[in-house]
Amino acid sequence: MNSEFTKELTLFDHLRELRVRVIYSLATVIVAAVAAYWRYDDVISLLYRPFAVLESENGHSLYATSLFEGFSVRLKISILAGVLLAFPFILYHVVRFVLPALRERERQFLGGAMGAGAALAVGGVIYGYCWIVPLCVKFMTASEFIPSRVGLLLNFEQNIFYILQFLLIMVLVFQLPIFLSLLMALNLLSRHVLLKYGRHVVVLLFIVSAVITPPDLISQLAVALPLVFLYYLSILAAGVFGWGKGET
Repeated sequence: MNSEFTKELTLFDHLRELRVRVIYSLATVIVAAVAAYWRYDDVISLLYRPFAVLESENGHSLYATSLFEGFSVRLKISILAGVLLAFPFILYHVVRFVLPALRERERQFLGGAMGAGAALAVGGVIYGYCWIVPLCVKFMTASEFIPSRVGLLLNFEQNIFYILQFLLIMVLVFQLPIFLSLLMALNLLSRHVLLKYGRHVVVLLFIVSAVITPPDLISQLAVALPLVFLYYLSILAAGVFGWGKGET
């Protein structure tokens, strides 16, 4: 009876802790979203910058096509920025909640994976924003597709969120080494298999790059080559840590 009562208390303690951490996380998102709404000009200027090269004589390259579009974009951007800014804080609470249930080795792996994942995410955003997005804008608005006598009228909301969507894709695809390392650490995948089918994976990565970039060789190479590098880097890292030793 006492044992069951203790387990009940433990369960309620966990639920209480979870509730507190969820409340703190939501409060952080709200505060960050309000801050992003207040500093909206700084946020939107970063997202607008790739389109600055298209500015017409009146100084505009993007156009709002409805009365409420400006407010709608500001609200959505503020909420999204709030989630992104609060994400490290949210992740901290998630880790603190699950950490007591993990073994020492699992804690070390989690810490390493989080650090590497964060670095890859930031690297993917910077690389996509500074290199891939300008290439995409330049290519898709080239004279080969839009003759000199045809005006360019780009929708504000649609194209701003295109930038955000593409950067999110870059964050996800740059997590490839984390995903592969996890599978090898759990012995669900071996280095031998990854090396054996490496050529097939390279072709698949080029196909993925062709899907998420404009149909020009430079943009596809700019995305595919880093992914190929990260693929083989994950195999090398697994060899260093002794993961994925299976031969099948």
